[in-house]
Amino acid sequence: MPTTVAPFKAFRISQTDNTISGAIVDATLDELTPGDVVIKAAYSSVNYKDALAATGGVKILKKFPLIGGIDVAGTVASSTDPRFKEGDQVVVTGYDLGVGNDGGYSAYVRVPADWIVRLPSSLTLFDAMALGTAGFTAAMSVIRLEQNGLKTGAGPVIVTGATGGVGSIAVAILAGLGYDVTAVTGKDSEHEYLKSLGAKTVMPRSAIEKSTRPVEKATWAGAVDPVGGDILAWLTKTMSYGASIANSGLTGGIEIHTTVIPFILRGVNLLGIDSVMCPMPMRLEVWRRLASDMKPKVLKSIAREIPLSGLPDAFATLAAGGAKGRFVVNVA
Repeated sequence: MPTTVAPFKAFRISQTDNTISGAIVDATLDELTPGDVVIKAAYSSVNYKDALAATGGVKILKKFPLIGGIDVAGTVASSTDPRFKEGDQVVVTGYDLGVGNDGGYSAYVRVPADWIVRLPSSLTLFDAMALGTAGFTAAMSVIRLEQNGLKTGAGPVIVTGATGGVGSIAVAILAGLGYDVTAVTGKDSEHEYLKSLGAKTVMPRSAIEKSTRPVEKATWAGAVDPVGGDILAWLTKTMSYGASIANSGLTGGIEIHTTVIPFILRGVNLLGIDSVMCPMPMRLEVWRRLASDMKPKVLKSIAREIPLSGLPDAFATLAAGGAKGRFVVNVA
């Protein structure tokens, strides 16, 4: 890599008084937060967490100013760590990327080597960010469900928030593995989209009735839930005996109003899914599965490419709950 790199474009988030805003700026390598490896970035992605960070909806960033983006895929430009060499294709999701460390919305990214996963050969750099944190979370959710007894043929598996990033990829993964998938969405116009991903049944969110009963009809063999709130409470009441819910999100709220009855009478399991600090052995296994039997065949139909300048509109769409699938950011 040349000893000097010309200034490059990055989306930097700043705070003035109590107002948080982002803008495309010219950045330099010297300005980036420290790390062992410099990555020449190709793509990043947009997650709900990115939208919150950039709009100040929730306090996400640990310092200002900071380049946003909790995901990046690219090629190693230079490395002081022997595990990685110039030219390696790599992916980074989670850890402190785009939160306390300058993130993926930049033509160059510098990170600690311990955060990096070498990209499996069956995935392109675009694929990696069409998946990104959302795909990683979806795959990790399914793996945890499998580890807790989920098997094909056991009954329908439900995915909530199904048109979002985690939900869309979870539907595609589960259908590809042979599960009978029910997708829940509040978007009546997107039923055909969900069926194209492999959902056998699409349930309107409006069909979920609030109930004061501690349990309802036992229906689901497993659940992927990136929503939380009242939806998660309803899931606890409707799971089959011994079934598990993998929860990874809070778009529906952070509180759960339920009882212990589903847990002690039906043996329901609530599995917390954390993709941010996931240990490296599990991280490598998730990416191995995403590059093999869990790779969605419809990945290109889930993802939409945007430039850095498209970030504000993407953030607004996610924050308003209007997103469908994934935004992949071309940062090269």
